[in-house]
Order: sequence, then C-alpha cells, then structure tokens
Amino acid sequence: MKKAILVLVVVVMFGWAVYDFSSSTDETSVEENNSSGGAKITSPPPAGGDSQVEESDEVGTSVGQIAPDFKLRTLEGETVRLSDYRGERVIVNFWATWCPPCRAEIPDLQKLYDKKDVEILAVDLTDTEESIEDVRAFAKEYDMTFPVLMDENSDVADTYQVMAYPTSYMIDSSGHVQYIAMGAMNYDLMVQELEKME
Repeated sequence: MKKAILVLVVVVMFGWAVYDFSSSTDETSVEENNSSGGAKITSPPPAGGDSQVEESDEVGTSVGQIAPDFKLRTLEGETVRLSDYRGERVIVNFWATWCPPCRAEIPDLQKLYDKKDVEILAVDLTDTEESIEDVRAFAKEYDMTFPVLMDENSDVADTYQVMAYPTSYMIDSSGHVQYIAMGAMNYDLMVQELEKME
C-alpha cells in the first residue's frame, strides 16, 4: 500500500513538473491586464528576439506572409477589399456584438483609429449575430467610424483561421502580416505593435 502511494506521489509530481515547465516556456502567450479583465494575447515570437519579421511572397495567415485578400460589404452596403488598402497599415479585427472582450476592445480600436495613421477593418462574424440591426445598433452605440464589414457566411473568418474572439491581424503597408492577437488588445499594446510596422 505504501509503495502504491509513493508511486502515485511520484507520478503526480512528475506530471506537475511537466505542466509547470511547458506553461512557463510558452513564449507565444502574454497576459495583458486590461479593461476586459485580462485577455490572452497570442502572437508568434519573432525570430531572434527583436529582429525584423521574415517576409515571404506566400499568401497565408502566418506572420511574414501576405495576408489573403477578401471582399466584403460594409454595414452601408459598400464593397471593400483588403487589397484596396495596400500602401497603408491595416488592422483586420474579427469580432461580434455578443462577445464581452470584443466590447471591451472596440473603444481602444476607435481611439487608435482616431489618433494614429492606421486603417481598421472590423469584420463582424455576422452569421453568429441575431440580426444585422443588432450590429448596426452596436456600431452606433460605440461610435465606430471605421468600416464594419459583414462576414455573413464566415468565409473570411475561416480563411483567417479565427478560433478566438476577438482576433486581430496587423498588416503592414506591403500587405504582410506582422502581428496576430488572439484575444482583446489594449490601446498600449496596439500602439506598441503598430509602431513596429511600416
């Protein structure tokens, strides 16, 4: 009996050590304390610390790749393409009205849009909404002046492999993905990552 307890204790200690080691070495996650109560911000670590992102000519959703182009309609019915914004820094933000971290992040996105040289494309996960009128009312309530795009069939969210809400892709003026945030960002983090982009 004592032998079984000893083996069990050793197994539990070993399991805890593996868990503790794996969670403490995960460099891709940073806890941010913000108004949403703390959200996990995830981005692939840059190669070699502070070095530049290695850019590629491949189209994809990984850091360094050219962001996939898409075409969606705005709340006002205009058609917008991501490629229309080539030459400008862009944040493509996937969000929904029912998502509390999204609600917390929108005011900081609006502040960034008002104060910095950046375009924001707010891609609403429309097929998860009760109605487009809810989205329209939300955009008005939060004074969203950047384009609100309707992803009615989740085609763009699927292309961008969105698995958490909100998710933001920060794209430089040449169309390359420079930063990915899975979870809400606060204003300071937005500015910090934006300043690294051309």
